[in-house]
Amino acid sequence: MNKIQIVTDSMTDVPKEIVDKYNIIVVPLTIHFGDTEYRDGIDLTNQEFYERLMKTKELPKTSQVPPKKFYDVFKGIIDEGKEVICINGSGNASGTYQSALIAKEDLETDKVEVFDSLGLSFGGGLLVYEAAKLAVAGGNRRDIMSRLAELKPLIDHVFTVDTLEFLKRGGRLNPMKAVIGGLLNIKPILTVNDGLVEPLDKVRGSKKVFAKMIELAKNRGGDFSDKTVAIAHANNIEAFNKLKDQVEKELKPKEVVLTEVGCTIGTHGGPGTLGMFYYR
Repeated sequence: MNKIQIVTDSMTDVPKEIVDKYNIIVVPLTIHFGDTEYRDGIDLTNQEFYERLMKTKELPKTSQVPPKKFYDVFKGIIDEGKEVICINGSGNASGTYQSALIAKEDLETDKVEVFDSLGLSFGGGLLVYEAAKLAVAGGNRRDIMSRLAELKPLIDHVFTVDTLEFLKRGGRLNPMKAVIGGLLNIKPILTVNDGLVEPLDKVRGSKKVFAKMIELAKNRGGDFSDKTVAIAHANNIEAFNKLKDQVEKELKPKEVVLTEVGCTIGTHGGPGTLGMFYYR
């Protein structure tokens, strides 16, 4: 039996196949449409979420996982005789990582590790995936944590959004760098630095976006022959398939992971978001 249980939150957008294969526990953040609450990915599928998002005038809000929720999850795992490694989406973008830390302190146990990925979407998910593989291979807690610390600074996010409106309204765009210029038909290319979104580049017209994203990945990621590249989309399957084909043809990575941008990240990125994640 695997003695280490990997836990994450729904900000890391780990696809269901990986969650199921490695028995990862995903603790959901909450999405609020007006007075109605939904648990991310449980009460609301991604598709239902984006359909509602397109129709609503008032932007939904997200709220962090409360400490009590993590406390109950951690306690249940420890009671089964297992240890916990909890990897959270960026602690600079959400209080969820802080909640997990509080739960660990309240449990007064040395059986729980809490790790801030400083990543968003599968940028954080890459670390969850790595930890899960190591746990299944029988790795111990100290070795897994030290591997995560090694990989964390290498995570790269290259993504684009249809509009900066959602990021701006949600306060998830670094305010100093939010002024990309509302120039006609400019498509921003963004990254995540120190857990917050910031501009990386921009192109005129959406046709040039894929080529520019691939070029940035080549420059920043180097040789991909031994790397995993993850591609994520927010209700944008056509663009997603195009980007996937170009990644396979031009980067030739060892593995491509396909995932969706879930409700929490989608609230801030908006529909049409498209991203790539890999190690630099």
